[in-house]
Amino acid sequence: MTLSLTESAARRIVKVVTESEGKVAGVRLEVLGGGCSGFQYKFGFADNIGAEDQIIERDGAKLVVDETSLGLLQGSEVDYGESLMESGFRVKNPNATSSCGCGSSFGI
Repeated sequence: MTLSLTESAARRIVKVVTESEGKVAGVRLEVLGGGCSGFQYKFGFADNIGAEDQIIERDGAKLVVDETSLGLLQGSEVDYGESLMESGFRVKNPNATSSCGCGSSFGI
């Protein structure tokens, strides 16, 4: 099983890429060491796509993930939500054994 995008996340990626200044290939998701639980998610623009990057596509949206991060995200789903208090991308990661309250870091 691989990484997937919800319809909401795909719509948001298309919107931010379309509205960005300059040439952007898509949105990049990385897993970095750190955060309160050991690993943290980092979203940003993918200005270029490397040979070892994987591209997850849905409805014209491109989510770019490096191979190392993809290994920690197997079976995950990337969603986007908005509420009165916050909005943003969220990762539902079945591999995470713990996570912090803000949802941006996790442990395996």
